[in-house]
Amino acid sequence: MPQAAPVSATPERTSAPALPVEDHAALDTAIAELEVGARTWSHLTLDQRGRLIDGIRASVVAVAEEWADVASTSKGIEPGHPLRGEEWLGGPYATLVALDAYRSTLKALAAGRSPLDGVKTDAAPGDRVRAHVFPLTAIDGMLLSGYTGEVWFEPGVGEAELRVEAGLGQLTPTEPGGIGLVLGAGNVTSIPVLDVMYELLAHNRVAILKVNPTQDVLVPVFERALAPLIEPGFLHIVRGGGDVGAYLSEHKGISHVHITGAASTFDAIVWGPSTGSGAAATARRKRENRPRLKKPITAELGGVSPIIIVPGEWSESDLAFQAEHVVTMRLHNSGHNCIAGQVVLLSADWPQREAFLEALRTAYDAAPRRPVWYPRSDEKLAAAASGYPGAVWCADGTRALIEVGPGDDATVLETTEFFSPVLGVVALPGNGQEFLDRAVAHANDRLTGTLGAHVIIDPLTQAALGEAFERAIADLRYGTVSINSWTAFGYMTPNLPWGGFPGATLQNVESGLGVVHNGMLLDHIERSVTRGPFRPFPRSAAPRSLGASQGRSFSVLPKPPWFVTSRTGAAVCEGFTRFRMEGNYAKLAGTLLQAFRA
Repeated sequence: MPQAAPVSATPERTSAPALPVEDHAALDTAIAELEVGARTWSHLTLDQRGRLIDGIRASVVAVAEEWADVASTSKGIEPGHPLRGEEWLGGPYATLVALDAYRSTLKALAAGRSPLDGVKTDAAPGDRVRAHVFPLTAIDGMLLSGYTGEVWFEPGVGEAELRVEAGLGQLTPTEPGGIGLVLGAGNVTSIPVLDVMYELLAHNRVAILKVNPTQDVLVPVFERALAPLIEPGFLHIVRGGGDVGAYLSEHKGISHVHITGAASTFDAIVWGPSTGSGAAATARRKRENRPRLKKPITAELGGVSPIIIVPGEWSESDLAFQAEHVVTMRLHNSGHNCIAGQVVLLSADWPQREAFLEALRTAYDAAPRRPVWYPRSDEKLAAAASGYPGAVWCADGTRALIEVGPGDDATVLETTEFFSPVLGVVALPGNGQEFLDRAVAHANDRLTGTLGAHVIIDPLTQAALGEAFERAIADLRYGTVSINSWTAFGYMTPNLPWGGFPGATLQNVESGLGVVHNGMLLDHIERSVTRGPFRPFPRSAAPRSLGASQGRSFSVLPKPPWFVTSRTGAAVCEGFTRFRMEGNYAKLAGTLLQAFRA
């Protein structure tokens, strides 16, 4: 659960960056209007809330093309660039599928059913229940063939309890949750929108969204997309820098804060500045566990994500495909993702180690050029160059590939979230289960953060490891664990919760507190697990792709459209989004043909 110091009846206002007095009034007025909106929200029935989501969906459809275009252009991705599809998936697509998931949950609750009714559940290692929440429809199974998603719950929690408690705030819709401050992310455009929706539906909190300055250009799009929330007073959108965020986080009218960003920003909000004249007081407060912030806070803060490559017998096509997979995990959105894969954990004893590294070097350099656009990325790249003078710089010097040799210090690589195109390789001894267990322990103990981890393993090796493989997955202390898939698939799948692994505290926040998305509004969540095909179609249909892996590696999907190496990714991502918008199967057939030309 989110943590906070005890809240006094009248929380003290603490020092904050100076905000001009004339700006106070507008923010105070917005909060006063939201107070009225909070009371209105508590009077809406579940059916009325469902119809409101229908209205938001229609508004998102109306602005989807502009949304994707403005977002792409703001990141320097011009018309015709093969990577513009990222902004279709990361913006309107992610929003539409989330709205559909929430609509389905409200419909179930209004009919007196649990959102988990009809969802397969079974046992996971360690006295856990897991729910198989993707795919739930034939169309999901077709569009993302071979991909699955599971929610693993806290050990010891029973299925009956999970079904009864699914629904969170919508089980008590008349209980107002107050006003939440959402400090929006600056990298992926659906994040602030989905964070607002989760405040409203999981916690019955209306929201004031402070947009990150990198997304100011999208505010007119957000205002039209979310007009059904803005007009009745359930949402206000404001611009501004840290001074606005500080003023709002300390405002007596705000009952809760949610931030997507960096741990350093979280600490500044909760404890105070870490540099300058206030640093000593901040350190003392943290030492004495006296947070400056006197209200609850949740957060999603990123980290250093491992990519564990389990040794096996791979073909040349396997090596090339999985190298492109790893490169996508790092270079999607130019590396400006909280869930970007950063450290490849590779067996020093794998006979194909050098062949994989050669494929990785080739794919990393060959991926389409793009701007490194996020603020202060130049500082991050300079830090990588300083820490690892032997790094290989690819793509005209805009991407660093760091191969940590025996005896070299990997600390900087494993504890710094570079949030830019920096990919590292760390060698560990062993093969088979021995290597996997060592890599899991290394990721848990050495790498900063708990947001997501990746494991790449061929079907025959996975079958040979048997139940020990699932136990290793259970041992990974990460909020999303992705097997032969990228954790961003977990972000894009609305019924999967998104957040760090449970156990973080205000003093050691790791990858954050709480979760978002969680389309079924489930409680007692421990993690999400995604699984994908080791090989794309048609190689996925070969006998060696099936084996004893329960068909999990079969797929009719060719190269996924989110791969940075997909030649038709822009057209396919747009086509998938338009299908979610329009439901036109004839147009979808054309999109699927494009997918096979990737």
